[in-house]
Amino acid sequence: MTAQPLVWAAVALIAVAGTYNTAMFLLSRRPVAHHMDDGGERLYVFLLACLNEEKVLAESLARITALPADRCVALVIDDASDDGTARIARAADPDRVKLHRRTLPDARRGKGAALNDGVRHLRATGLTGGRDPDQVIVCVVDADGRLDPHVIEAVDPYFNDARTGATQVGVRMYNRRQGLLARMQDMEFVVYGDVFQSARRFLGSVGMGGNGQFMRLSALDSLGGDPWSDSLTEDLDLGIRLIARGWTNQHCTTAAVSQQAVLDLRRLIRQRSRWFQGHLQSANLVPLILREVPGRAAVDLLYHLSSPVLILLTSLLPLSFTVAVLGTVAASVTAGRALVSPAWFLGPYLLSFTAAWIYGFVYRRREPTLSLPRAFLLGHVFVIYGYIWFAAGWWGLWRAVTGKRTWLKTART
Repeated sequence: MTAQPLVWAAVALIAVAGTYNTAMFLLSRRPVAHHMDDGGERLYVFLLACLNEEKVLAESLARITALPADRCVALVIDDASDDGTARIARAADPDRVKLHRRTLPDARRGKGAALNDGVRHLRATGLTGGRDPDQVIVCVVDADGRLDPHVIEAVDPYFNDARTGATQVGVRMYNRRQGLLARMQDMEFVVYGDVFQSARRFLGSVGMGGNGQFMRLSALDSLGGDPWSDSLTEDLDLGIRLIARGWTNQHCTTAAVSQQAVLDLRRLIRQRSRWFQGHLQSANLVPLILREVPGRAAVDLLYHLSSPVLILLTSLLPLSFTVAVLGTVAASVTAGRALVSPAWFLGPYLLSFTAAWIYGFVYRRREPTLSLPRAFLLGHVFVIYGYIWFAAGWWGLWRAVTGKRTWLKTART
């Protein structure tokens, strides 16, 4: 009897999450219309905030300089690197790649601070050529980000709508074939983009990611001199504040930026603990959402911001299931007969793994070379992979409680 409250709490949490996930999947299948009117020749400025990125920067710059020369320029923001980052930036095409070096003690204060300084440098140096801020699109690309060659053609139509303040492209892992952990990260971003971000287009709550986010300069200007916050998830904060300012965030499903998957489990949990802590910090946006964001978008954003609490509560579910199983086994021993049958596990399976079939279906559309059985098997593995958020969540909570706010940079390989 003592396990029953835990079991029913587990069922309630899973039911809420399952209902939400199913609703978002169905909503994501709806087609979306684009504004096809010509918006003129826009300038695209790519910001790359770099701290010791010599291992991956050259390839990312090569992808950017291969984009249309008359419309694209890159600004490398060297955040006081002590490796060859600056040298690599200088070795690129000087007409297409500019370098802005930050120095200590002002440097190394987080990605948001580096990006804010980059935008100030952009304005001060006239890199935009005096263009109307409505016609300048700022794109944040991580140093390991590799943009699709057609990304400008894919993103540009979204900005034909004057209300569009930002557009997020999909994110993939370019090393996704280097083991199961890399494959799971690729699946994670595909599911997030193709289900949740696609559905949020109809709710008005599309979020911004830290890689491949395109923003109208005038939209950034509307947020003040420092559009990015000092949060560990500055991209999440930025997207919400753009919505609160009345801008529309879009999600582009026809182009992506590929980044490097983390191949070490401890490093991955370390990265996700930073994201988790950043979501905790973003709780201070709740009053802004309640005050400025309308209806459905507000409800979805509030649900999204509640995810840290849900993750911590959900982390107790394996414990509740284990307690229930041990209690039943003990009762079976006492009764001298089995009190469970294989059907007893059907309920927990349906609650835990129904979404796995959806995840497999969605992922196979992006990876058509996968067989259906393998795609659905990966979907089941993906559900178990989600347990890393439990470890990351408790680690992130501990960091928040103990006052640690350092930027846990993900090491490149």
